[in-house]
Amino acid sequence: MDSVKNLSPKKLYGEVLFISDKSKPQVTSTKIEYETKNKDLDKYYSTKTLGSIAENGKTYFRLFTPLAVKVTLVTFRHPSDKYGSEYEMIRDSNGIWEVAIEGEQIGLFYGYKVFNPNYPSAKNVICIDPYTKAVASFNSYSTPRKSIVVKEGNYNWENDTWIQRDWRDLIIYEMHIRDMTADPSSRSDKPGTYKGLVDHGNVGGIDYIKNLGVNTVELLPIHEFANLEIPFNDNHNGRYNNWNPYERNHWGYMTAAFFAPESYYSDIAKNIELNTWSGTSGNQINDFKDMIKALHKDGIGVIMDVVYNHLSEYEIGNLKEIDREYYFRLNKDGSFINQSGCGNDLKTERPMMRRLIVDSILYWMREYHIDGFRFDLGRLIDWQTIETVIYEAKKINPSVVFVCEPWGGGYDPAGFSLRGWGSWNDQIRNGVKGENPINGLGWIFGKWFGNNSPDRIKSYVNGTLTRDKFGLFQKKEHSVNYLASHDGYTLGDFIRIASKSVFPHQIIKDVDSFVKLSPIELKLNKLAALFLLTSQGIVMIQEGDEFARSKVIPIDESVADPNKGMIDHNSYNKDNAANYINYKHAEINSDLVDYYKGLINLRNKYPIFRRSNYDDIKFFNVTDNPFALGYKVMYENEQFMILFNADPDKEESFLIPEGLWDIYVNETSAGISSLGVISDKAALKPTTGLVLRKR
Repeated sequence: MDSVKNLSPKKLYGEVLFISDKSKPQVTSTKIEYETKNKDLDKYYSTKTLGSIAENGKTYFRLFTPLAVKVTLVTFRHPSDKYGSEYEMIRDSNGIWEVAIEGEQIGLFYGYKVFNPNYPSAKNVICIDPYTKAVASFNSYSTPRKSIVVKEGNYNWENDTWIQRDWRDLIIYEMHIRDMTADPSSRSDKPGTYKGLVDHGNVGGIDYIKNLGVNTVELLPIHEFANLEIPFNDNHNGRYNNWNPYERNHWGYMTAAFFAPESYYSDIAKNIELNTWSGTSGNQINDFKDMIKALHKDGIGVIMDVVYNHLSEYEIGNLKEIDREYYFRLNKDGSFINQSGCGNDLKTERPMMRRLIVDSILYWMREYHIDGFRFDLGRLIDWQTIETVIYEAKKINPSVVFVCEPWGGGYDPAGFSLRGWGSWNDQIRNGVKGENPINGLGWIFGKWFGNNSPDRIKSYVNGTLTRDKFGLFQKKEHSVNYLASHDGYTLGDFIRIASKSVFPHQIIKDVDSFVKLSPIELKLNKLAALFLLTSQGIVMIQEGDEFARSKVIPIDESVADPNKGMIDHNSYNKDNAANYINYKHAEINSDLVDYYKGLINLRNKYPIFRRSNYDDIKFFNVTDNPFALGYKVMYENEQFMILFNADPDKEESFLIPEGLWDIYVNETSAGISSLGVISDKAALKPTTGLVLRKR
């Protein structure tokens, strides 16, 4: 493991991150000598403001590309124009190309032509500005885009600011903006949009989220991204699309612009139409800000899922054409290294790539009031960037949340924790639920997956700390405890398959009947939720876990999908009912929804489930049954007991310490009101739990 670097308080980027330079650029001839890729490119660095800046009667454009021999700015009246006005740019000694044009050209469409001797075929490609704040996109798999000059700092936030919440208090709801209101059951008149998410009075969206009781949402990627893949059964530069008949990237993990919000969620209530333009109005900027402001007004923090490890794969006119050698990790033959599995890996260790990442994070914090970030495949980001990002962000908001997937180019949750980051805790996920529903079941099923044991389950209760064997984290608030995410089966489907209520390749014709939980499925879902929401650390719930959401591929789709009617475990490509939240299903399984609400209320009301110290939690041996677990926890003047019987077959008895104890959670209900009083002894049926509070 790399040692943690001592971060000095020196100015990493100067004072000009978001204020254009007043002095003229230091320029050299545009006829520079071409530098081969074997030269040291890391020497180039600049603190100049990049992108387009409209101020003082002019609009300035700056682009970093050290290996180019010529760069031309091209401006357009309309994004569909084939030809525009061209302006030759001037290069300074640090690889910054610059030009200024008359007038503050707000709303102007533009791009760059970059001439690089290694890639002469790219000289006529219009590249978007890596620092563009909004883009217009032509909907196709190659997605030609135009950048838009925007005016910043003129939005009325009405005194809104970040929600500064202790990480230990976070209850995160991982969600997709379109999923939450796209289904007709949400009753939104702006389905699938930023506006639709925060319109009050609907079944779905903000009212549903608030009523559930979670205090933070984690948005699947909203950076402008590639919505479309190469045509099905078509060849593209040697890659044959035989895997995605939908030709969609619904989840958003193909970033195209790191400073621009996705326009698809701003164009009201329509599907993507091929060969049409979207985002041309720039309304996506204010629509996104309106959404953040509305969520904040209801006390809901916002975390963005961000992708800085790779770039959109198939489209042209981005960093691949601007400066491939500088921005990407390459094999010796010049091809892209692809540890991400997404076609390319960004070279985050380059100083100006690192600056782009840091600038992007700080921009979303300052300009959009974002409260935190979840990094996709975080271990593909170099450690110096990881350290710099959190160091700089905490200067703005000391409570800013940083969590990640601690894998990608390795696996190192402990390394992230040493650097003050939180990580998704896949060990609690696999230990409690299991790794797969066929032959990798976990504790709630009365099974041990991998190296799990009673001691490991106890460790998860305490936050999976390094003081325990196989522990990962310095602090419990670095552990993001979850049982399901957008990846893999939903928790509900995992339990359905594991219980043999359905088989993975079974055709399901009546989804409404299918989603209704059987008694054993309901018990397993409740037991999983009880463990998750009473354990120390950050809690994350995946959208729909609270009603055992199922991802059944629509059987009436016109797409030639051989898996129609089956449960999906990788629904990244489906902009349809497989991903949309169906609120009728929440009504069908309202018993489970109420149970989640009760547990969330309990966790929110009593700090004992969030703030207790390691030594405040006392486990006791109940029986020789390894799947029976009990502990007493104390915090300030409160005492609780939490009891579990994960054995699928045997009832277990627990001795209750002296005194009277109110039952707050049993096998049917959960909440903050007493369900009865117990003393001396508690008998737990198989696959059930109890939460008791001492009077």
